[in-house]
Amino acid sequence: MEAVNRVIRLRLHSEVSLVNQIAEYIISAGGKRIRPVLVLLLANAYGYRGTAHHELAAVVEFIHTATLLHDDVVDESSMRRGRQTANAMFGNAASVLVGDFLYSRSFQMMVSLNNMRVMQILSDATNVIAEGEVLQLLNMHDPDVTQESYLTVIRSKTAKLFEAAAQLGALVAGANDAQIEAAGEYGRSLGTAFQLIDDVLDYAGDAAEIGKNVGDDLREGKPTLPLIYLMEYGTPEQRELVRSCIENGDEQHFDAVLAAVTSSGALDYTRREAIVAAERAANAIADLPESEFKQSLLQLCSFAVDRNH
Repeated sequence: MEAVNRVIRLRLHSEVSLVNQIAEYIISAGGKRIRPVLVLLLANAYGYRGTAHHELAAVVEFIHTATLLHDDVVDESSMRRGRQTANAMFGNAASVLVGDFLYSRSFQMMVSLNNMRVMQILSDATNVIAEGEVLQLLNMHDPDVTQESYLTVIRSKTAKLFEAAAQLGALVAGANDAQIEAAGEYGRSLGTAFQLIDDVLDYAGDAAEIGKNVGDDLREGKPTLPLIYLMEYGTPEQRELVRSCIENGDEQHFDAVLAAVTSSGALDYTRREAIVAAERAANAIADLPESEFKQSLLQLCSFAVDRNH
C-alpha cells in the first residue's frame, strides 16, 4: 500500500492548483482503501512478482474517489470520513470537475499499461457504476422499490468496482479465465456485503465511528434494504411512516423509523443478507492456494459484516 500511495501521489499531479488541492483533500482523508487492497491481495495470492498491480490499484482508487466526489454532490452530503465533503468545502462545480479529472486520469493510466483486457474490465465497470448511479436516482423517494431492484443498484453502484479490482489482481498475475471469474465473484459478493452493512450502520451506527451523518439515507429519501423490508413486513402504521419519510426525505422522524427497523427485525434481516453475501465471497476463493494473502481475503469477509464503521 505504501507503493500504491506513492503512485497515487505521483499520478495526482496537475498543473492546475485547484485540481491538486481537491484531489489531495479527498485522497488524504484515508478511508479503508478496500478496493486497491483487493488488487494487491489477489495479485499476490496468485504469485505475482511485478509492479503493475500498484498502478492498477491506484487506478481503482481514482475511479472510486471520482464516484465519491460525484455522489456527494448528487446526495448533497456534508460529511464523509469524519470531515466535510469536498463539495461542502470547495463547492459543487469544482467537485464535479475534479471528479472528471480523476476519471480521465485513471483512463490515461489504464492505456499506459497497454493491456486490452484491463481496459475492458475497467471501462465496463465504470459504465456499470454510472448506470447504477442513475438507477439509484430513479429510485429516490420511491417507497415501492423492490428488494430485487435495490440489489441491482448495489451490484452496479458498489459491488462492480470490488469485482473489477479482484479481477484485475488475478489478471495481472496471469490467472486463467475461470480463476479471474472466481475472483470477480469474490469481489462482487464482498462488495454487496459491505454495502448492506453500510445500510445497517446508517440506522444503527455512530456518526463519530462511521465518519458520516447517521440518517443520511433517510434524509435523501433512499429506500435501502431495511426500509424495503419494513415496507413489506411492518405494521400498517410502520409502513405508512416509512412511505411518508421516503417520499419526503423526512429525517425528523428518524427516531421513530429507527425504532421500527429495529423492532421489526429489518436490521437483523439486512445483516443476515450481508452474512450470506460474505459467505458466498469466501466460497468463491475456496480453490485459491493457501497463503497469508488468501487468509487476508477471508478475514475481509469477516470484517465486512462485523465492522462498526
